[in-house]
Amino acid sequence: MPTAIAVTSADLVLPPTDQQTPTAALLKSPDTQPLDAALADMTVLLEQHGYVIALYSSSLPVAHERRLHTVRSVLESDRIALLKVDLPPLGLAVLVRQMRQLSVCDFSAGVVASAARLLSHYVYAGALLGSVTKLDRVPVTLKSHAKSWVPGSQFGVLANPHPQLVKVGSGDLAGPEFGTQLIVARGQLQSDWVTGTLAPSWQVQNVQESALPAESPRWWGTGRMIEFAAYLADISVLYQLVSSVRREVCSWCGIQLIGDRCGFCLSPLSSAEDQTRAPGVLNHSAPTHQGS
Repeated sequence: MPTAIAVTSADLVLPPTDQQTPTAALLKSPDTQPLDAALADMTVLLEQHGYVIALYSSSLPVAHERRLHTVRSVLESDRIALLKVDLPPLGLAVLVRQMRQLSVCDFSAGVVASAARLLSHYVYAGALLGSVTKLDRVPVTLKSHAKSWVPGSQFGVLANPHPQLVKVGSGDLAGPEFGTQLIVARGQLQSDWVTGTLAPSWQVQNVQESALPAESPRWWGTGRMIEFAAYLADISVLYQLVSSVRREVCSWCGIQLIGDRCGFCLSPLSSAEDQTRAPGVLNHSAPTHQGS
């Protein structure tokens, strides 16, 4: 059985890309599920899949994050990876789907878990906002704050992989230099800028619509928004990207990994070679594949 991929919200589970892409397990909040039920559910996942990789947002409520760690601690399991991801909700949903795709490939659970940090660098996640007055996830200048009070102002914002902010009509967001698809989730803002301007300028190969994650308005500071994410959709490209990175063995828990940090125990590599790597970035250039 493939390694189980788990999430903390059902709207982080995008439709599968093909019949081989499995769904994700839902790890419910303590408000909706008692601890004994959460322990039972996790035990079943471990028995069925061997390993569980849970991805959750850095904006997840503290009580829910504490529950995840409590479950792992009570079960005393080293086969549960808890990965906190600093991506906007739609970008996180994209990463979750990519992890689901990888889970059925011939990678070990440790490689799949540590691949999340690699893949996140290739997710261009942002939003079109009607206001940036409450945006605290991306640096906003005083000038931009002042402009947001002008009626009709709209801002293109990129949160990942590099923060960017432009006023629509006076600048462009720098996009990926490799073939991507674009997913769009509409909030309360009415505009065709994302599909009519951004998508052509980024030369995306396909545009898909999705429901807006419930967390998105709070993450971006406004409901007047359209969230988007450009990503690598082809499983063959994802596979090549992950398999091209040298594999290591975690000196702490002994699991196989790629990059500079174990996905299960989060211990950094201590090898001399690792010291030459930039923190959080793997030694791999952007993919150039232009297929779907």
